[in-house]
Amino acid sequence: MSDHPLHQLVMTQLDDDQAQEIVSIPLEGKSSIADHMVIASGRSTRQVASMAQKLGEAIKKAGFGHVRIEGLPAADWVLIDAGDVVVHLFRPEVRSFYNLERMWSFEGGEATQGRA
Repeated sequence: MSDHPLHQLVMTQLDDDQAQEIVSIPLEGKSSIADHMVIASGRSTRQVASMAQKLGEAIKKAGFGHVRIEGLPAADWVLIDAGDVVVHLFRPEVRSFYNLERMWSFEGGEATQGRA
C-alpha cells in the first residue's frame, strides 16, 4: 500500500464499507491529474451512493479538505475528486462496460488490488 496518507484513508474506508474489487492505479509521474486512481464497485446504486458520501465525509473530517463528488443522483458511476487521489465507484455492470482499469493501465505499471 502507498505511504500517501490520503490514499491510505481512501483504501481503508472503501474496505470498511465492503467495496468490491478495489483496484489502485499509481499515476504519479504518469499523469498530472492525481497521484493515485482508485476504482471500486458496490453491489447496488444505494451502496455506491452511501460509500461515496461516507468517503467524502471521512476525507473532510481527516483534514484533507473538501472533495468534489459527481454522479450521486444516479449512483451508477460516482467520481470523487480528492485532489491527489481520484476515486471511481461503480455498479458492477457499469464498471465492466467502461473498463477504466484497462484504459489507465500503463506499460510496466502495476495496478494493486485491495483487500475487498
